[in-house]
Amino acid sequence: MFWIGILYFAEGFPLGIFYDLFPVHFRQQGVALWQIGFMSLLGLSWTLKFLWAPAIDHYRSHRRWMFAVNVLMGLVLLVFAVKSGFGPWVWVAIGAFTLFSATNDIAIDGYTIELLEKGELGLANGLRIGFYRVGMLASGFVLILSDYIQWSGAYLCTAILLFLVGAACLRAPKERALKTQKSIAFTQEMKSIFHHPPAFATVLLFFLGTFWLINQATEWSTSFPAFWPLAWGIAGIFLGLSLTAKSIFKKEEKTKVLAAVTEGPMFGTLMGMVRRPYFAPVILFILTFKLADSSMGFMIKPFWVDAGFTATEIGLVSVNIGLVLSILGGIVGGWITDRTSIFKALWVLGLFQALSNLGYAFAAFILPTGVVNIVIPVTHQMMMYSASAMESFTGGLGTAAFLAFLMAIVDKRHSATEYALLSSVFALSRSVAGWAGGFGAETLGYGAYFLLTFFLAFPAYLLLPWVKKMIRYAGDLENRA
Repeated sequence: MFWIGILYFAEGFPLGIFYDLFPVHFRQQGVALWQIGFMSLLGLSWTLKFLWAPAIDHYRSHRRWMFAVNVLMGLVLLVFAVKSGFGPWVWVAIGAFTLFSATNDIAIDGYTIELLEKGELGLANGLRIGFYRVGMLASGFVLILSDYIQWSGAYLCTAILLFLVGAACLRAPKERALKTQKSIAFTQEMKSIFHHPPAFATVLLFFLGTFWLINQATEWSTSFPAFWPLAWGIAGIFLGLSLTAKSIFKKEEKTKVLAAVTEGPMFGTLMGMVRRPYFAPVILFILTFKLADSSMGFMIKPFWVDAGFTATEIGLVSVNIGLVLSILGGIVGGWITDRTSIFKALWVLGLFQALSNLGYAFAAFILPTGVVNIVIPVTHQMMMYSASAMESFTGGLGTAAFLAFLMAIVDKRHSATEYALLSSVFALSRSVAGWAGGFGAETLGYGAYFLLTFFLAFPAYLLLPWVKKMIRYAGDLENRA
């Protein structure tokens, strides 16, 4: 558990640098807002990290990956320490920084899954939530430091801290020896996938989904209106060719193709997951378990503003105190998960997580919105503060159980790749829910919309029978490994 704290501080700290340090520094230099906004596109590395996660699984030296990328991130910040001004080099430097940080995430998550026993996942994820956010908060201290020793000095101190973190990661316990299959050559994998239409269709959807994620951030397809019809048309043509190629194979050749598809270095892990029992309902569960929480999350701060609360009140209660309560909830949720079971913790703590939405719904029906310069009654303040405290604490409860579940169902032989894929699925649902939340709150009003989000928690409960089977299947898989 000591190393969980170190590793997830190391994972959260670079994210804080990206979201807190760089925007403040560049704005102080007079950089235009649209340029600072464009910088967020470079954060796609965290969304698309599953693309190079197979390399981490293949070489497996997680601690060396952590050490290397922390040193490289430190070197990037040394560049910021010695160079001044804002130019094209900044985009290259930040792009490299986010790439290294995402690689660090892959290595840490894969290493942690292999390190922990099933009965430790709950508490480990509670600590993970806490130290990850402590790492993000540490960037705030660097901001304060910049007022005293200038930005060059602040970047130098941050680089030194990253070097020390990298050295600490290298001292973590040695990876466990796991049985791994020798993968086939990449060219043979691609050939085999082409001659297996279901696998080829999966890869096509994988790439189209990746392009869609990139387009969500860049919106480059607006300049090419025919792109998506053309992309789907080309995909359909290649899938037809794949179906034609399959028909000429003999039965024994088809067996060899199927074996090669699940053992390839690039997509073998993905194909193995897709063929796993109960995969489809479990993916739906991952998409929907935190749907109620995610759907309301992006509308909470606007509700505070429209209810007349100041930025100071929002920052102190909803952000700072909320952060402490979410960390506490994560630790308590982890403790409960380890003392009961992952399955029981999912539905019990998930229910508490959903009930917190009713607190905000009640407050939204009572508190007036759209008014300015009013004195908010103490009873209304307490109502809002209580809703915030309940939402933060129960959110930590549910997150600890959910992350323990994700870690429990991956194959430890491909832990980095599988966890990166599953976490990307979850991130996708969170983004879509946040986007839809704006339309829901504007159409229905805060009270009705927050009440609706409570009921969004229950579709996931219909999938619990398959979740239970998947947890049992993953346990058997771990015993065989």
